[in-house]
Amino acid sequence: MKRTLVISDIHGELKKFEQLLGEVEYDPEFDQLILLGDYVDRGPNSKGVIEKVMSLKEAGALLLKGNHEDLMIKALTTDIERSWNHWIKLCGGDKTLFSYGFSEIDIAASEEKFQKPELHSSTLNKHLEFIQGLENYIETSDYMFVHAGVHPTTPIAETDPHILMWIRDEFHKGYNGEKIVIFGHTETNSLHRDINNNNVYFGSNRIVGIDGGAVYGGQLNCLELPSQKVFSVK
Repeated sequence: MKRTLVISDIHGELKKFEQLLGEVEYDPEFDQLILLGDYVDRGPNSKGVIEKVMSLKEAGALLLKGNHEDLMIKALTTDIERSWNHWIKLCGGDKTLFSYGFSEIDIAASEEKFQKPELHSSTLNKHLEFIQGLENYIETSDYMFVHAGVHPTTPIAETDPHILMWIRDEFHKGYNGEKIVIFGHTETNSLHRDINNNNVYFGSNRIVGIDGGAVYGGQLNCLELPSQKVFSVK
Protein backbone atom coordinates (compact mmCIF):
# COMPACT_ATOMS: atom_id res chain seq x y z
CA MET A 1 0.00 0.00 0.00
CA LYS A 2 1.33 3.44 -0.94
CA ARG A 3 -1.01 5.53 1.21
CA THR A 4 -3.27 5.22 4.21
CA LEU A 5 -6.37 7.44 3.92
CA VAL A 6 -8.42 8.18 7.04
CA ILE A 7 -11.96 9.66 7.15
CA SER A 8 -14.38 10.01 10.05
CA ASP A 9 -17.86 11.30 10.98
CA ILE A 10 -19.62 11.12 7.61
CA HIS A 11 -23.06 11.32 9.29
CA GLY A 12 -25.20 10.54 6.25
CA GLU A 13 -23.39 13.01 3.97
CA LEU A 14 -23.06 10.58 1.06
CA LYS A 15 -22.45 13.20 -1.64
CA LYS A 16 -19.61 14.81 0.31
CA PHE A 17 -18.14 11.39 1.06
CA GLU A 18 -18.15 10.32 -2.58
CA GLN A 19 -16.76 13.70 -3.63
CA LEU A 20 -13.94 13.36 -1.11
CA LEU A 21 -13.04 9.86 -2.32
CA GLY A 22 -12.85 11.34 -5.80
CA GLU A 23 -10.67 14.24 -4.64
CA VAL A 24 -8.12 11.88 -3.10
CA GLU A 25 -8.32 9.57 -6.13
CA TYR A 26 -8.84 6.60 -3.85
CA ASP A 27 -7.68 3.34 -5.40
CA PRO A 28 -8.17 0.21 -3.26
CA GLU A 29 -5.34 -1.48 -5.16
CA PHE A 30 -2.82 1.00 -3.79
CA ASP A 31 -4.50 2.75 -0.84
CA GLN A 32 -5.55 1.52 2.60
CA LEU A 33 -8.77 3.32 3.48
CA ILE A 34 -9.65 3.53 7.18
CA LEU A 35 -13.04 4.87 8.32
CA LEU A 36 -13.37 5.85 11.98
CA GLY A 37 -17.14 5.56 12.42
CA ASP A 38 -20.26 7.72 12.69
CA TYR A 39 -21.65 6.85 9.28
CA VAL A 40 -25.24 7.56 10.37
CA ASP A 41 -27.51 10.21 11.93
CA ARG A 42 -28.29 13.87 11.33
CA GLY A 43 -27.40 13.89 7.62
CA PRO A 44 -29.69 13.16 4.66
CA ASN A 45 -28.63 9.68 3.54
CA SER A 46 -27.40 7.36 6.27
CA LYS A 47 -28.73 4.35 4.39
CA GLY A 48 -26.68 5.30 1.34
CA VAL A 49 -23.55 5.80 3.41
CA ILE A 50 -23.90 2.37 5.03
CA GLU A 51 -24.36 0.78 1.61
CA LYS A 52 -21.28 2.63 0.37
CA VAL A 53 -19.05 1.66 3.30
CA MET A 54 -20.18 -1.96 3.04
CA SER A 55 -18.95 -2.06 -0.55
CA LEU A 56 -15.73 -0.30 0.44
CA LYS A 57 -15.13 -2.88 3.14
CA GLU A 58 -15.49 -5.64 0.58
CA ALA A 59 -12.80 -3.88 -1.47
CA GLY A 60 -10.41 -3.80 1.50
CA ALA A 61 -11.29 -0.76 3.59
CA LEU A 62 -11.04 -1.05 7.38
CA LEU A 63 -14.06 0.22 9.32
CA LEU A 64 -14.55 1.17 12.95
CA LYS A 65 -17.73 1.62 14.96
CA GLY A 66 -18.61 5.12 16.16
CA ASN A 67 -20.74 6.24 19.07
CA HIS A 68 -23.66 6.91 16.71
CA GLU A 69 -23.59 3.31 15.51
CA ASP A 70 -23.51 2.35 19.19
CA LEU A 71 -26.61 4.49 19.82
CA MET A 72 -28.38 3.03 16.79
CA ILE A 73 -27.68 -0.54 17.89
CA LYS A 74 -28.96 0.07 21.42
CA ALA A 75 -32.08 1.85 20.17
CA LEU A 76 -33.01 -0.84 17.66
CA THR A 77 -32.06 -3.99 19.57
CA THR A 78 -33.43 -3.18 23.03
CA ASP A 79 -36.74 -1.94 24.43
CA ILE A 80 -35.15 0.69 26.65
CA GLU A 81 -37.11 3.94 26.43
CA ARG A 82 -34.11 6.11 27.24
CA SER A 83 -32.01 4.55 24.47
CA TRP A 84 -34.76 5.02 21.90
CA ASN A 85 -35.52 8.64 22.83
CA HIS A 86 -31.85 9.58 23.06
CA TRP A 87 -31.17 8.32 19.57
CA ILE A 88 -34.34 9.58 17.91
CA LYS A 89 -34.83 12.94 19.62
CA LEU A 90 -31.31 14.10 20.46
CA CYS A 91 -28.85 12.40 18.12
CA GLY A 92 -30.47 12.48 14.69
CA GLY A 93 -31.68 8.89 14.62
CA ASP A 94 -34.93 10.09 13.08
CA LYS A 95 -33.03 11.27 9.99
CA THR A 96 -31.43 7.84 9.74
CA LEU A 97 -34.80 6.08 9.78
CA PHE A 98 -36.23 8.57 7.26
CA SER A 99 -33.45 7.50 4.87
CA TYR A 100 -34.80 3.94 5.08
CA GLY A 101 -38.23 5.17 4.00
CA PHE A 102 -39.93 5.47 7.39
CA SER A 103 -42.11 8.48 8.27
CA GLU A 104 -42.54 10.41 11.49
CA ILE A 105 -45.70 8.42 12.16
CA ASP A 106 -43.82 5.16 11.61
CA ILE A 107 -41.17 6.00 14.20
CA ALA A 108 -43.43 7.53 16.84
CA ALA A 109 -43.34 5.59 20.10
CA SER A 110 -46.34 5.22 22.39
CA GLU A 111 -46.34 8.14 24.85
CA GLU A 112 -48.46 6.77 27.74
CA LYS A 113 -46.65 3.50 28.23
CA PHE A 114 -43.47 3.27 26.22
CA GLN A 115 -43.68 0.87 23.34
CA LYS A 116 -41.08 1.02 20.62
CA PRO A 117 -42.57 1.12 17.12
CA GLU A 118 -42.24 -1.96 14.95
CA LEU A 119 -40.00 -1.21 12.00
CA HIS A 120 -40.03 -3.75 9.20
CA SER A 121 -37.13 -3.42 6.78
CA SER A 122 -34.86 -6.21 5.60
CA THR A 123 -32.31 -3.62 4.46
CA LEU A 124 -32.23 -1.97 7.87
CA ASN A 125 -31.87 -5.36 9.55
CA LYS A 126 -28.97 -6.23 7.25
CA HIS A 127 -27.26 -2.90 7.93
CA LEU A 128 -27.81 -3.24 11.66
CA GLU A 129 -26.15 -6.65 11.64
CA PHE A 130 -23.25 -5.15 9.69
CA ILE A 131 -22.54 -2.29 12.10
CA GLN A 132 -22.80 -4.63 15.08
CA GLY A 133 -19.80 -6.51 13.73
CA LEU A 134 -17.48 -3.52 13.34
CA GLU A 135 -14.23 -3.21 15.27
CA ASN A 136 -13.44 -0.60 17.94
CA TYR A 137 -9.83 0.23 17.11
CA ILE A 138 -6.91 -0.46 14.80
CA GLU A 139 -3.33 -0.44 16.04
CA THR A 140 -0.17 -0.45 13.92
CA SER A 141 3.50 -0.02 14.76
CA ASP A 142 3.19 3.78 14.52
CA TYR A 143 -0.50 4.65 14.95
CA MET A 144 -3.70 3.95 16.83
CA PHE A 145 -6.93 4.58 14.93
CA VAL A 146 -10.04 4.98 17.05
CA HIS A 147 -13.37 6.79 16.90
CA ALA A 148 -13.17 9.04 19.96
CA GLY A 149 -9.82 8.46 21.64
CA VAL A 150 -7.96 6.25 24.08
CA HIS A 151 -7.73 6.21 27.85
CA PRO A 152 -4.44 7.90 28.85
CA THR A 153 -3.35 5.14 31.26
CA THR A 154 -5.09 1.97 30.00
CA PRO A 155 -3.71 -0.14 27.13
CA ILE A 156 -6.09 0.10 24.20
CA ALA A 157 -6.63 -3.67 24.07
CA GLU A 158 -7.85 -3.57 27.69
CA THR A 159 -10.08 -0.51 27.32
CA ASP A 160 -13.88 -0.68 27.50
CA PRO A 161 -15.18 -0.13 23.92
CA HIS A 162 -17.58 2.51 25.29
CA ILE A 163 -14.59 4.68 26.21
CA LEU A 164 -13.06 4.28 22.76
CA MET A 165 -16.31 5.54 21.21
CA TRP A 166 -17.15 8.33 23.66
CA ILE A 167 -14.10 9.76 25.49
CA ARG A 168 -13.20 13.43 25.01
CA ASP A 169 -11.32 15.78 27.37
CA GLU A 170 -9.54 13.14 29.43
CA PHE A 171 -7.96 11.86 26.24
CA HIS A 172 -7.37 15.22 24.58
CA LYS A 173 -5.55 16.64 27.59
CA GLY A 174 -4.11 13.51 29.18
CA TYR A 175 -2.72 11.38 26.37
CA ASN A 176 1.06 11.20 26.26
CA GLY A 177 1.77 7.87 24.58
CA GLU A 178 4.40 7.08 22.00
CA LYS A 179 2.05 6.26 19.14
CA ILE A 180 0.12 8.88 17.20
CA VAL A 181 -3.64 8.57 17.78
CA ILE A 182 -5.90 9.41 14.83
CA PHE A 183 -9.49 10.05 15.94
CA GLY A 184 -12.82 11.65 15.07
CA HIS A 185 -15.87 12.26 17.31
CA THR A 186 -14.90 15.73 18.58
CA GLU A 187 -15.22 18.47 15.99
CA THR A 188 -11.89 20.04 15.24
CA ASN A 189 -13.17 23.60 15.64
CA SER A 190 -13.54 22.90 19.36
CA LEU A 191 -10.02 21.46 19.49
CA HIS A 192 -8.69 24.53 17.67
CA ARG A 193 -10.92 26.72 19.86
CA ASP A 194 -12.00 28.52 16.72
CA ILE A 195 -15.54 28.04 15.49
CA ASN A 196 -14.46 28.72 11.90
CA ASN A 197 -11.52 26.31 11.84
CA ASN A 198 -12.64 22.86 10.71
CA ASN A 199 -9.22 21.72 9.56
CA VAL A 200 -7.46 18.64 10.89
CA TYR A 201 -6.10 19.21 14.40
CA PHE A 202 -2.50 18.18 15.06
CA GLY A 203 -2.03 18.18 18.83
CA SER A 204 1.35 18.65 20.48
CA ASN A 205 0.80 15.38 22.39
CA ARG A 206 0.60 13.18 19.27
CA ILE A 207 -3.16 13.28 18.84
CA VAL A 208 -4.70 14.06 15.44
CA GLY A 209 -8.39 14.97 15.25
CA ILE A 210 -10.04 14.80 11.83
CA ASP A 211 -13.79 15.43 12.42
CA GLY A 212 -14.44 18.61 10.45
CA GLY A 213 -18.13 18.79 11.40
CA ALA A 214 -19.35 18.14 7.84
CA VAL A 215 -22.96 17.56 8.88
CA TYR A 216 -23.01 20.93 10.69
CA GLY A 217 -21.86 22.91 7.67
CA GLY A 218 -18.16 22.35 8.24
CA GLN A 219 -16.06 20.05 6.07
CA LEU A 220 -15.32 16.38 5.56
CA ASN A 221 -11.61 15.76 5.99
CA CYS A 222 -9.33 13.00 4.74
CA LEU A 223 -5.90 12.57 6.30
CA GLU A 224 -3.26 10.94 4.12
CA LEU A 225 -0.52 9.00 5.89
CA PRO A 226 2.38 8.99 6.26
CA SER A 227 2.60 12.35 4.45
CA GLN A 228 0.00 14.01 6.75
CA LYS A 229 -1.45 15.72 3.69
CA VAL A 230 -5.07 16.78 4.17
CA PHE A 231 -7.92 16.78 1.67
CA SER A 232 -11.34 18.24 2.43
CA VAL A 233 -14.72 19.02 0.88
CA LYS A 234 -17.34 21.45 2.16
